[in-house]
Amino acid sequence: MGYSRLRELNPRLIYLTIKGFGTYGPYSKFKSFDPIAQAASGALAVTGFPGSPPLRPGPTIGDTGTGIHAACGVLAAYIQRERTGRGQKVEVSMQDAVLNYVRVPMRHSYITHQASPRVGNRLGVAVPGDIYRCAPGGPNDYVYLFCSTAEMWEAFCRTLGQPELTTDPRFNDNAARHRNVEELTRIVEEWTSRRPKRDVMRLMGEAGVPCGAVLDSVELLNDPHMKERGMIVSIDHPVRGRFTMPGCPVKLEDSPADVTSAPLLGQHNREVYGMMLGLNDNELERLRQEGVI
Repeated sequence: MGYSRLRELNPRLIYLTIKGFGTYGPYSKFKSFDPIAQAASGALAVTGFPGSPPLRPGPTIGDTGTGIHAACGVLAAYIQRERTGRGQKVEVSMQDAVLNYVRVPMRHSYITHQASPRVGNRLGVAVPGDIYRCAPGGPNDYVYLFCSTAEMWEAFCRTLGQPELTTDPRFNDNAARHRNVEELTRIVEEWTSRRPKRDVMRLMGEAGVPCGAVLDSVELLNDPHMKERGMIVSIDHPVRGRFTMPGCPVKLEDSPADVTSAPLLGQHNREVYGMMLGLNDNELERLRQEGVI
């Protein structure tokens, strides 16, 4: 009952298949999990520091990223069906999806015909563009700062209380800052290391300088901004009680997502089997006692 047979029964059917390496190609029979997809797509090769082994990115871009690509594909097929009346097969491989996320780092290869290098936290296109230590010096007490324009650089220097850096020949343009990046890092960290990361983020943000505090998972679950946006929500779970978790990142004005707990195993047996198979309560109870459901 694959797609070729099902579309004969319903030409409007939109059929989705997700596989680690797809259904065709030399790798199509290979199994995959998130880190396998990240390795085979180039994500590990560009993650890490110069001279270090490849490093697995922490977010599950192989799993979650594939699902997002698949959802986009199904929605595109749906829009196409509204125009033509015909459904189609949608296929997404995990390797393809993660490779799509590696498009920007691949630019290096277009120019040099060499493998894109690992550059750590420094983007290389603008300075400052790195992480900087903050007080009190814990494992995640850092901010990421990035200045991509002259206006940002000037605002950055004013916020540091050192506007004279804008005319300092060591730092007066991006090329000079590249050449003297270690000295600039020392100056920046002298300032950031005396302040908590959220204070640094606020001061830079108010000045128009892109800056993100390195927030860990516990901090995010308690973050007031995330809570106000509904990205961190608390729900009532029938077994675990009050439970705090990420909400929906897509904000729809006319149809906002209502985040609820996932159903328990077998919670909707009556509705599903009753609707699909026409089983009554006595039949369902017998199947439950026999361990069938």
